[in-house]
Amino acid sequence: MDPSKLPAHIRVKLSELEAELQEGDITRKGYEKKKSKLLEPFLQQFEVADQASAAVSHRSGKSRRHEHHEPENRYRSDVREEAVKAALSRHREREMLPMPSKRQSFHTNVVPIETPPDSDTDDDSRSSSSSLNRLGELKGGSRPLSVGSFRLPGMEPGFSEMVNRQAANGHISRGGARGLDVASNMSGLSMQASQPPPDVTTSSGYMAGRSIDEEEDEDEIEVQMPNSKVSAKIQQLLNTLKRPKKKPLQEFFQEDDDELQVTETDPNAPKPEGNIITPAIGEQLSIPTGLPRNLESGLQRYGTAHQKSNVVTSLDANGKVNCTLTYGKLLTRANKLAFLLLYKIGGKGEQQLKPGDRVALVFPNSDAAGFMTAFYGCLFAGVVPVAIDVPLSRKDAGSQQIGFLLGSCGITVALTSSVCLKELPKTQQGEIIRFKGWPKLNWQVIDHLSKPSKDWQLPPRMADDAPAYIEYTTDKDGSVMGVTVTRKAMLYQCRTLTVACNYSELETMVNVLDFKRDVGLWHSVLASVFNGMHVIFVPYSLMKVNPASWMHMVTKYKATLAIVKSRDMHWGLMAQKEHKDISLSNLRMLLVADGANPWSLSSCDAFLSTFQSRGLKPEVMCPCACAAEALTVSLRRPGKTGSTASGRGVLSMAGLSYGVVRVDTDDKLTSLTLQDVGVVMPGSAMVVVKVEGPPVLCKTDEIGELCVASEAVGASYWGLKGKTNATFNVIPLDEDGQEVSSEHFVKTGLLGFLGPGGLVFVCGKVDGLMICGGRRHNTDDIIATVLAVEPMKFIFRGRIAVFSIKVLRDERVIIIAEQRPEASEEECFQWMSRVLQAIDSIHQVGVYCLALVPPNSLPKTPLGGIHLSDTKQRFLEGSLHPTNVLMCPHTCVTNLPKPRTKPGDIGPASVMMGNLVAGSRIAGAAGREIGTLDDESDAGKKYQFLSEVLKWRAQSTPDHVLYTLLNNKGAVSLALTCSQLNKKAERVGALLQEKGRVNTGDHVALIFPPGMDLIVAFYGCLYIGAVPVTVRPPHPQNLVTTLPTVRMIVEVSKSIAVLSTAAIIKLLKSKEATGTVDVKTWPLLLDTDDLPKKKLTGVYRAPTAEMMCYLDFSVSTTGMLAGVKMSHASASAVCRSQKLACELYPSRVVCLCLDPYSGLGFVLWVLSSVYSGHQSILIPPSEIETNPSLWLTALSQYKVRDTFCSYSVLELCTKGLGQATGALKAKGINLSAVRTCVIVAEERPRISLANSFSKLFRSLGLSARAVSTSFGCRVNVAIGLQGASSPDPTQVYCDMRALRNDRVTIVEKGSPQSVCLMESGKILPGVKVVIAHPDTMGQCADSHLGEIWVNSPHNSCGYYTIYGDDSLRNDHFDARLLTGDTHTTFARTGYLGFIKRTELTQADGDRHDALFVVGSLDETLMMRGMRYHPIDIENTVLRCHKNVCECAVFTWTNLLVVVVELDGKESEALDLVPLVTNAVLEEHYLIVGVVVMVDPGVIPINSRGEKQRMHLRDGFLADQLDPIYVAYNM
Repeated sequence: MDPSKLPAHIRVKLSELEAELQEGDITRKGYEKKKSKLLEPFLQQFEVADQASAAVSHRSGKSRRHEHHEPENRYRSDVREEAVKAALSRHREREMLPMPSKRQSFHTNVVPIETPPDSDTDDDSRSSSSSLNRLGELKGGSRPLSVGSFRLPGMEPGFSEMVNRQAANGHISRGGARGLDVASNMSGLSMQASQPPPDVTTSSGYMAGRSIDEEEDEDEIEVQMPNSKVSAKIQQLLNTLKRPKKKPLQEFFQEDDDELQVTETDPNAPKPEGNIITPAIGEQLSIPTGLPRNLESGLQRYGTAHQKSNVVTSLDANGKVNCTLTYGKLLTRANKLAFLLLYKIGGKGEQQLKPGDRVALVFPNSDAAGFMTAFYGCLFAGVVPVAIDVPLSRKDAGSQQIGFLLGSCGITVALTSSVCLKELPKTQQGEIIRFKGWPKLNWQVIDHLSKPSKDWQLPPRMADDAPAYIEYTTDKDGSVMGVTVTRKAMLYQCRTLTVACNYSELETMVNVLDFKRDVGLWHSVLASVFNGMHVIFVPYSLMKVNPASWMHMVTKYKATLAIVKSRDMHWGLMAQKEHKDISLSNLRMLLVADGANPWSLSSCDAFLSTFQSRGLKPEVMCPCACAAEALTVSLRRPGKTGSTASGRGVLSMAGLSYGVVRVDTDDKLTSLTLQDVGVVMPGSAMVVVKVEGPPVLCKTDEIGELCVASEAVGASYWGLKGKTNATFNVIPLDEDGQEVSSEHFVKTGLLGFLGPGGLVFVCGKVDGLMICGGRRHNTDDIIATVLAVEPMKFIFRGRIAVFSIKVLRDERVIIIAEQRPEASEEECFQWMSRVLQAIDSIHQVGVYCLALVPPNSLPKTPLGGIHLSDTKQRFLEGSLHPTNVLMCPHTCVTNLPKPRTKPGDIGPASVMMGNLVAGSRIAGAAGREIGTLDDESDAGKKYQFLSEVLKWRAQSTPDHVLYTLLNNKGAVSLALTCSQLNKKAERVGALLQEKGRVNTGDHVALIFPPGMDLIVAFYGCLYIGAVPVTVRPPHPQNLVTTLPTVRMIVEVSKSIAVLSTAAIIKLLKSKEATGTVDVKTWPLLLDTDDLPKKKLTGVYRAPTAEMMCYLDFSVSTTGMLAGVKMSHASASAVCRSQKLACELYPSRVVCLCLDPYSGLGFVLWVLSSVYSGHQSILIPPSEIETNPSLWLTALSQYKVRDTFCSYSVLELCTKGLGQATGALKAKGINLSAVRTCVIVAEERPRISLANSFSKLFRSLGLSARAVSTSFGCRVNVAIGLQGASSPDPTQVYCDMRALRNDRVTIVEKGSPQSVCLMESGKILPGVKVVIAHPDTMGQCADSHLGEIWVNSPHNSCGYYTIYGDDSLRNDHFDARLLTGDTHTTFARTGYLGFIKRTELTQADGDRHDALFVVGSLDETLMMRGMRYHPIDIENTVLRCHKNVCECAVFTWTNLLVVVVELDGKESEALDLVPLVTNAVLEEHYLIVGVVVMVDPGVIPINSRGEKQRMHLRDGFLADQLDPIYVAYNM
């Protein structure tokens, strides 16, 4: 087809395609496809001509593809692509993996896109998506729901912490943030009096307490899943994990074993069978006559005899010559620079350079002449040059490590060119910035130097063992080390290269490599001058524009030598349009610097087959192996022909993974073909030693590390004696550990073996070695497989990082790649899953994490490659910001500890006897005796009923202030005396009798905000014999979530009336509330703002104190709504016990800042002051949110000795006043009067928060021993409380592994796997506590973790239910031990804990028994036969990254789900997925199944600041969390 006849826009597109093909941005196949699509509409018009041209094009294109384009790049080959296709074909019938869920806004948070210059495209058709075949099964479960409690659908009565925390983060509009939408569950619900309230969460199929037996078949477990996307994806994940896994090796390790082994050796693994190798000796180094004595004399010779001969020709980015340097000019400039270095640098008071000092050479890759001048000027002056890359910004990858090298070398002077100096980043004053970690440098420009004085002479030549130069290298971890090369080694290197490469005078060399280090330095800077050669330097910037430019230079200058990498050959192949005038017939050596890379073979073969027609001869191809420590290790000699000139080996990759050489056949898909890298250098010897352990010689068929002994090797790592001895002074040993040679060898870091005829074969690098599950894998091999899975549509070629990290005592494979912007989420995920399958099939290793990052986001080296160690560091720090992550811990982690098998049926009596025989102390403790009151005595009658106590106080001390309520400004908004409280309570009683027709024993719901009205209403109910039920009011901004809970409590408690304020009643009747709860379903609503003036005729007195005083409803941390009955006797007893413990008298002032609706908070707010007569200062917690200093100001103003608060208040003060302690001190706030600050809680003490609060306000006088915690629960609201004369709170460190097995092992502070626990207050007077086994009901020893059982006069009387609760009461409130104290009746708390006797002395002289609460029995996670506590896992997650502000864990169908609140940008969310998985795996040996990233404030908390994990679980399963990202770990 004639292009001139095509439309203009088509011609433009065709020209763009041609440009892409020329620059290597598209393959020939992709080019042909796109071209045919463009031309398809015009084919009919030019049918005849097009058919002819198409036939020609088809034939020529087919032959070209067959001949020239077998490799896509240095990693790809047809064999590998065929292997991948075969591997993926085995997965076609498998189910697809569940895709991660991602919030829509997440897609917009990507970095600006810049296509990398070395990217490529490929239009090959995709393989069908499939699934993994190496996935594990999960075992585990959790506890059943507690009977007798009502399971709410994820709601907690409205509390201000929830809404304000949401509103502050902008999430209040999402109804499911803190509580879940239950309107749909409640609509149309009519509850009959004879029926229990429905369990509205049974549809979620929660198995929180179910422990699946190891023998149970998981496929038979049927779990009814809610109808949501999340549930469907979890089921998809479970179906994936149920697949049979390959039979693993016996890779279990025991937790108690100090010497943990990663894996056991596979008995079927191939083993080396050959003889011990003998050293390979290179030919004798016969120095040709006429060579210079050394490099300096060489430059003197050629600078004098061949002044006009060019030594350097340097090209610019456009391919034009920008600089030529003759030998004469080089000699002159080197002399000038030597004079400058020794005499001109450093003025008065500044240190001058002297021979032996080190200087930095900072030159770009395009300034070869400047670098060569600086290098030889340093040699002449006896100064040691250290070449480094040009730092173009503060964030240059590895710049800090370079700074460490410069500092350790004592460098103060840096040589550079004027052009380079201008490019360096500068301050506003024009000074060069100080790079992080760099010493202060004196920058010297070497352009236009002045002549030295006439009488000046070069200093005497340095000794042979003096350092000539230092070349930096990096290890696997990114640490930069300086390899010292002596003058003698440098000379011998030039001589060996001259002999091996047959260099001769005036030859022309083309160099593409970096001339500052490695092969580029040795050949183009040292050996070239040593032999008087001419070098043409092709910069990297030109190679990006014209990849074939180096071949044009070979043709133009008729060069006989060229030094390239396989990358350069590959790029040259792609630029086919530039091949026209190329002739390589003059080349006698094409040195392939990375010939040791196993995948360079395909580039070499393709390049040879393409350019053989242009004069390239097979014997010209010379791959070599090199190392910074050993310089040139081996090199294929140029011009050598015959069968022994080169060799190839087709090896089994499976054998290589076990470190042995096994010959394979070409048709095997898992074979690896290696080319030799020549033979040992002249005058050198080589051995192969084992990679790990002592340097024992390998066998002939064993892979090991190559070691070289020669005069031409590095001498040491500068300033690192330990590393130097391990690398540069290696003496090989035989099998018996005897030295086989007195000569010192140098480790090269290359893995390989010696083949027949002395040929050296390299199959990888030690730095790229990953030992996973006892098998070796090379990063280059993994990259090759990744690139064979059609990557060009989804990722950028050459932008892949593969490394391993150590997780759970084994290395795990990590793959990071840059994602193309046009690739969709689904396509990328399918490609990722295919990569996992391919690597699993070909390499028999699982990928732990595969992540895709935005374009151009991976750290780069100066020449454009990926900075691997920096990438690894960013991955571990969580700063890569990936766009897609796929974690596969179930596939990779096969060395988990053995699940715990529970012992046989051992009765409680046998356990008790065993403890007694072992000398263990039986776990039991009691508070001091409370004494008994005669019910008939005056004191007994006075304190038996709280209503009568109030009447008595109103008569005896009418003007004594009981309550003071503060507003958010710290002012007194209301105060109540005994008389005022009595009168108001009488009026409320009259209201209930007159308008409410309330009879004795009726239940009345009290819905009030925290304040005086609640207290008045409570005593008003007691005055007429009604039973009050306190209910938290709904939040006006969150009615949908909070109002159904209020309605359920009112209905479940059978309240016949509701007492409240006018504002709340109006809210209950509002249009917004009616949409959630029908206003007609409320009982009678009574307004306490409109009280009658009529007096109550008399105060009701119950016939017995055992009658019910009030109902206490609360939502537990497991989401259970439980109501308990409190009798008059219990209410009085708890007040009396607390009065004795805290020494509460009418003269005392107590400050309360907690919620007054249930538990100990209600007792303190409503009951305690009336009973003990002390004044209570009331601060509603909601006021702290607007004024965090309110509570502390009140403590200081009223000189409060005793104060009670909640964790949420403590957290608000710690976070809100962290930077304000100085200002508070200036205001005169003094907390030195505070004796006890008790945190009221029903959970394990949060030590870190308590310690943070104590340390923060220590400057205000707060005592370190003041802060303590209390403990109460449903069955007993006050078990432990720090008293007035109690010993300081006790802390212990327990072994976390022992706690998982219900054992208590005390360890030292800082011990591994230790957790710090603090006692939960002192056991109150009259309280007796034992630790019982929750299943056998036998009393435990103090070395065991068990359920806390309590006996006390103030135990709750039982759960309040609508139907008979005899069995429930017997189980929870009338439990008896089967061993130990079998006569006492106990109440079961449902909390696990232990008792330890301390060294402290109590007031009665006995040693103190401390009670430690570990966690709720209902919340424990039974996984792998062990008991895990959520708080331990959550603390681990909180520590893993600074962006984790809160987290919660729960289990669902045997999967561990971790919900993480992200305190950062959405683009940073995916960084946390691997870190969370790693941390939990390392510390708890648990695999996280699902990681959910959410906004701050999503995890619901109750009024006490405790996490509502089951509400969170229901919200997650119902798709109500609006997560940023949900990762399903495979």
